[in-house]
Amino acid sequence: MHSIPNLSTLQQAAQRIAPFIHRTPVLTCRGLDALSGARLFFKCENFQKVGAFKMRGATNAVLSLPEAEKQKGVATHSSGNHAQAVALAAKVNGIQAWIVMPETAPAVKKAAVLGYGAEVIMCKPTLQAREETLAQVVAQTGAHFIHPYNDYRVIAGQATASMELMEEVNELDVIMTPVGGGGLLSGTALAVHYLAPHISVIAGEPRGADDAWQSFTSGKLVPSLKPNTIADGLLTSLGEKTFGIIRQYVQDIIRVEEEEIKAAMRLVWERMKVIIEPSSAVPFAALLQQKQRFAGKKVGIIFSGGNVDLGKLPF
Repeated sequence: MHSIPNLSTLQQAAQRIAPFIHRTPVLTCRGLDALSGARLFFKCENFQKVGAFKMRGATNAVLSLPEAEKQKGVATHSSGNHAQAVALAAKVNGIQAWIVMPETAPAVKKAAVLGYGAEVIMCKPTLQAREETLAQVVAQTGAHFIHPYNDYRVIAGQATASMELMEEVNELDVIMTPVGGGGLLSGTALAVHYLAPHISVIAGEPRGADDAWQSFTSGKLVPSLKPNTIADGLLTSLGEKTFGIIRQYVQDIIRVEEEEIKAAMRLVWERMKVIIEPSSAVPFAALLQQKQRFAGKKVGIIFSGGNVDLGKLPF
């Protein structure tokens, strides 16, 4: 797929992946509504297969491959959720997967990838090492590389989360997501643009990893240099495909501090009894930071995932 997905492409992705993913619930919480002054609707991708929205994009990318390509298998590099998503999407479709993971990846995530039947290749924890190792794997196996976000098939898959949200909740004013590589945000922005262009799309981003905010405000792609945040799912830089969509269809990106992320995460755990990872708490933290802006509005927030190391909770 070489051009920005149109509405038909998003709808085909939704049909294609439906048998392989969960249609996740939308939860509400009166306590958090009262606290925020808005009416909040949380799309719980923390309950998705592999515990994150990434299953949507990986599944769509794998299923979109021509049969001849599928036979060669798929490969990617990822330290976490995308690795698990590609491994599982490959497994349920009877395809071999090779996953390049940094040595620093959590043991629980490596174990999950192995459990889905993928082959794991470890490398040094630098982007250069990941890309070089992946290139070797692809050269040796002929496997098809599935990028974690800078791929229109992945973006179309991620768009399906907000498509479901809009089907379930009428007349939203705003939809909020976190932003790292931009797959979820750009997919959300496209779905909203085609189906409900009156809805504002706003992202939350950690101040310690604010390349998307810098890119958005400057109008040119700014890579992430030494990002540092508890929201480990948001350490990656935007890709040119995700940035192109975000520039066009996203209204704003709000930066939040580390303490705001931790406080928002804790509120969700305490009030909703729902396990989310720090990255998931970022858009809610952004809303709490700017309550007056969202007061009285119907706001959809996508909880991106719930893969937390329970031995390293921030509170």
